[in-house]
Amino acid sequence: MPTDFSRPRTRLVLASASAVRAELLRRAGLAFDVAPVRLDEAAVRGGLEAEGAHPRDVADTLAEMKAQRGSARAPDALVLGCDQVLDLDGEIFGKPADVDAARTQLIRLRGRTHRLWSAAVLYHAGQPVWRHVGEARLTMRSFSDAWLEAYLAEASGLEQSVGGYRIEGAGVRLFSRVEGDHFTILGLPLLPLLDVLVARGELPA
Repeated sequence: MPTDFSRPRTRLVLASASAVRAELLRRAGLAFDVAPVRLDEAAVRGGLEAEGAHPRDVADTLAEMKAQRGSARAPDALVLGCDQVLDLDGEIFGKPADVDAARTQLIRLRGRTHRLWSAAVLYHAGQPVWRHVGEARLTMRSFSDAWLEAYLAEASGLEQSVGGYRIEGAGVRLFSRVEGDHFTILGLPLLPLLDVLVARGELPA
């Protein structure tokens, strides 16, 4: 059974189906519920891009929309919405649909530096109470085509990662330099989230 140490004073709800984000919260010792919301992310992202929105703002907007919809269903809870956007010189990359799409994206990213924007928004009673957007910069090495094919043949779950890599596994070998918080790279700025939960009195200090 969860202890008082792990359970926030207000019920915490993760409005996301991301297994990685849920695992990060579990490893941090938090008790929470998972209640994904339905959102046509591709359509929203495309509309924002057409308006010239910065990739950082795209991530923030998508995270807020998830938190807002989740809060409408659970107004008494603290609802956490999250989103991550890969930004290559202003061009936004999404999750690849299949291995061929992952190959195309990784070739585009090869030898270049891109940014990951990881947004988190907390809602309570239908209103935003906290938001944070973390930034990480990642530089891919100039790997060979043969190495890429071997990686794609062995890798799994690439469709779960923006850009087509999973840095928590063998995907780390794609990179020559990584600058930024590890949790932000995985899609959840965990340390700022824990800080605000403590500051709000949701978790013991």
